[in-house]
Amino acid sequence: MSLSNILDAGALLEAFGPFVLPGLAIVVFIESGFLFPFLPGDSLLVTATILRDTFHLSVPSILGVAIVAAFLGDQVGFWLGREFGRRLFKDDARVLKTEYLQRAEDFFAKHGPLALVLGRFVPIVRTYVPLAAGTAEMHYTSFLRWNVLGAIGWVCSMVAVGYFLGNIPGIADNVDAIVIIIVGISVLPIIISWLRSKVKK
Repeated sequence: MSLSNILDAGALLEAFGPFVLPGLAIVVFIESGFLFPFLPGDSLLVTATILRDTFHLSVPSILGVAIVAAFLGDQVGFWLGREFGRRLFKDDARVLKTEYLQRAEDFFAKHGPLALVLGRFVPIVRTYVPLAAGTAEMHYTSFLRWNVLGAIGWVCSMVAVGYFLGNIPGIADNVDAIVIIIVGISVLPIIISWLRSKVKK
């Protein structure tokens, strides 16, 4: 499978064939805390919900599988942060760049435990915030509570968007356009943060 297909939520779902639900779970799990942020988590959940009839899925099954996968992904990220911290990252790395972790650490420092909920809605930050929490040695009980809230809030929000959009006539035929809008909204916080840093400089 090419990189373009991996980033294309619709193509990725089709590639899973009869294993759409397990495939969805794997993508959400990896993006949530397995240190690979370049997966279409947001758009995959929305697209799967819009096209649920096509892929023989139900809203409860998408919710259940994705929430568990998101929760477990953050558990792995937290453990990696607790065990290895910043040692996994290098300035010149292709994926595990120090700047990505620094961005997540700054986000965590600014918002505290709430970052585990808010960070779910920000690409890249979503993947590295649990790692930052582990690196900062956040108390596990507190992490567990906020992790559950974040997983439920993020998955339910994305599925709700897909559900309501899917009930609008003609939307199912224009999923690509909807996904572009969703991705645009998702990266908006990053763009705003970048602009602010440029203005300060």
